[in-house]
Amino acid sequence: MESIYEKYGGEETISKVVDYFYDLVLADDTVNHFFKNTDMEKQRRHQTKFISYALGGPNQYTGRSMSKVHEGMNIQPVHFDAIVKHLRDALAHFGVSEGDIDEALSKVESLRDDILYK
Repeated sequence: MESIYEKYGGEETISKVVDYFYDLVLADDTVNHFFKNTDMEKQRRHQTKFISYALGGPNQYTGRSMSKVHEGMNIQPVHFDAIVKHLRDALAHFGVSEGDIDEALSKVESLRDDILYK
């Protein structure tokens, strides 16, 4: 069966989704402070690889574990939910179907416990 990743054009499309996603995130005062001192080029590259993998693409993600990456950030449910909403909006913006968005976001949701309150 074709993965969501393949269905929508692979990494080229995912990188556009990620760029749009970060435009939404950086415009949101609820969460943009988490990225104040972040190298956004590097962040976008990492996130493109991570989301590509989450959507059924190749696993090229070589970053640290989710709990390590978010250590010391004390991310709360309101922050996590804002990020998920922006990802949903970015995927929808690029024509990803509701069913495929739900499937993708269930993978993100499974990381909630590794990300919150660290």
